[in-house]
Amino acid sequence: MSIETAFDIPFVAKMALREKQIQQNYRPIIGVHKWFARRPGSLFRALTLAEFSKSSLSESYFYSHNFSGRKVADPFMGGGTPLIEANRVGCDVTGFDINPMAAWIVREEIKHIDIKEYRKKASDLIDALRDEIGHLYVTDCPHYGDVDCPVKYFLWVKTIDCGSCEMNFDLFPGYLISENARHPKNVLVCPVCGDLNEVEDRKNPGFCKSCQAELKTKGPAGRGHCPCPHCGHGNEYPRKGEGALKHRLFAIEYYNPIRKDGHKGRFFKKPDTKDLNRVEEAQVRSRDLQPQFIPNEEILAGDETNRLHRWGYRYYREMFSDRQLLGLEQSCRLIAGIGDERIRHALATNLSDLLRYQNLLCRYDTWALKSLDIFSVHGFPVGHVQCESNLLGIINGKGVNVGSGGWSNIIDKYSKAKKYCDAPFEVRHKGSRKVQIPIQGEWIGEQLNGDRLRKISIHCADATSVALESQSLDAVFTDPPYFGNVQYGELMDFCYVWLRRLVGKEAEGFWRESTRTQEELTGNVTRSWGLPHFTAGLARVYKHMADALKPGAPLVFTFHHNKLDAYFAVGVAILDAGLICSATLPCPAEMGGSIHIHGTASSIVDTVFVCRHTGRIPECWLFQTSEKLTEIVAHDLAQLSAAGRKPTTGDSRCIIFGHLTRMAIWNLKEYWNPNLTTEKKLEIFSESLKSLTDPEQIFAQLKEKKSSPIAAGPLFFAAEMKLRTINAITF
Repeated sequence: MSIETAFDIPFVAKMALREKQIQQNYRPIIGVHKWFARRPGSLFRALTLAEFSKSSLSESYFYSHNFSGRKVADPFMGGGTPLIEANRVGCDVTGFDINPMAAWIVREEIKHIDIKEYRKKASDLIDALRDEIGHLYVTDCPHYGDVDCPVKYFLWVKTIDCGSCEMNFDLFPGYLISENARHPKNVLVCPVCGDLNEVEDRKNPGFCKSCQAELKTKGPAGRGHCPCPHCGHGNEYPRKGEGALKHRLFAIEYYNPIRKDGHKGRFFKKPDTKDLNRVEEAQVRSRDLQPQFIPNEEILAGDETNRLHRWGYRYYREMFSDRQLLGLEQSCRLIAGIGDERIRHALATNLSDLLRYQNLLCRYDTWALKSLDIFSVHGFPVGHVQCESNLLGIINGKGVNVGSGGWSNIIDKYSKAKKYCDAPFEVRHKGSRKVQIPIQGEWIGEQLNGDRLRKISIHCADATSVALESQSLDAVFTDPPYFGNVQYGELMDFCYVWLRRLVGKEAEGFWRESTRTQEELTGNVTRSWGLPHFTAGLARVYKHMADALKPGAPLVFTFHHNKLDAYFAVGVAILDAGLICSATLPCPAEMGGSIHIHGTASSIVDTVFVCRHTGRIPECWLFQTSEKLTEIVAHDLAQLSAAGRKPTTGDSRCIIFGHLTRMAIWNLKEYWNPNLTTEKKLEIFSESLKSLTDPEQIFAQLKEKKSSPIAAGPLFFAAEMKLRTINAITF
């Protein structure tokens, strides 16, 4: 069996689609720490089984496997999904990433931990924090008179001093706190007195119950402009040279465990005097701190971080409230005092992940009524209204977390992740039910219960800087960098500057002041990195990996991009590595509802590129006409439809681009010259690919084929493929 013959597109696509909807339920291991754009574990499990197992995927997927002695590498490991899936089925694994945060996270994911001891130390940490600062996270209930109710979220609004009358005022883009979806009524802030009002109709909200002022949903601030409510002067913001804008606490969502059963909806309130006194206490205590762990690093210039600069942020510490700084510093001190290195590193990882919710760039979702972490989009979104989560977290009487963004939430996620390592499972759908299927005999880690010690080698390094034995690898599975302006190094610095102070020399690569390096492979306007930079780097790594592959072993990677040019880099890299693309297979890889994808033309479907030195290609996959390519793409789309994915234009585009890339590689393989300049190779590849057909022509032909047998059902085409595989072309 091999990936080309065993990969079952409808089966894998269905598994991937389900996983990406609630990935932590299918692959709890991702709860160790945030990483970006993680591909489905089910996809890489399927690829590994398709290559190494002798059974069909549908037969082997839910059963235990042990491919002891097989060696798998990932040169761009990121969050570690390909390595984890290979390690789980017994393979020895080697991973590389130039980002020290990636190396740290993958080690934390794979390395075994005593969960019972971890939970005990984590509980001690929360208890100590509660003694120190717990009183800063409670409030009194104005509805029933109960005191010291735990706060779920503090809501802050940016403020500015008028450039004319110098009066301070709020920058509300809108006054809606809660929609009437998960709360009985809409909750609006009065623009005059600040009281909270519950109303039935957002279009006709009426008047404030306290001051009789007219209620509004739309606020005055937007697009960097806001009139002063005192004098009417038009103010622009942010103002260059004035630093980050200040914030004012204007609302609180809290939890009342005593009254919750008899109370309809959530608990909201306007801050009272005691709440404001707690804010002042946090300010005083934060000011008096002699910090050991609060970072004083400057925010370096970059495509993403330049947005922070425009809003006046110069240092990472400016992105936190005084209460957050106080709590995070106390947390770091407690963690640093733990003697057990494994437990200390686990809790340091937890603190790093906690930062996503403990900062003043988090927003409040007025529909879901929860905090949106800073990385809910792949950037640094600077909004007008911020959400501060309870640092400790809240656990109800049944032991379940209430709200998000606190220590108890992060500890719970990490515990589930490490339990999954010792006892992984798959989720099988039986009708409307989801059933966990334990995969006994599989596990994630270096050793479990005296089993054979697996070889795990994680490097914070450029993959080409580490020598690999020739013909030593049974496979390379990877998800390479996305050529686009998504700067994971810039984003991860936000966590890194804290984690670096906490673990320091105990971590590989943490001597660097930033996770960013000159070896990063991405488009970057700030650094003037374009397609040639990306192409040369990708080719260099693929060549290094290809030289270490056993004869016929695959280099497999996922890729998608909205622009055809990005695929030129992929084609050049494969040819420079001396490989042929033996298959391009579609698979859903992202969640369509993701904030950074929803409503855009982006595809959620990756092309899986399978590349080898030698192998077999079904003749029916080769094409020289647009009609034949249309037939192949229609088959792929039909298989995705059979899995429950209604393909979008973006999906079709990526599938077409993948097949064009594969065929251009095939046509160029005989006379490719890797010694030409990168620019010249990109030019040659571009001409070859574009000579095949115009992608727009394929789109037009696909529309015509909507009622054809091939587009409607893939059975005839699949049968044709099976027959022709016998007469495949050897390369």
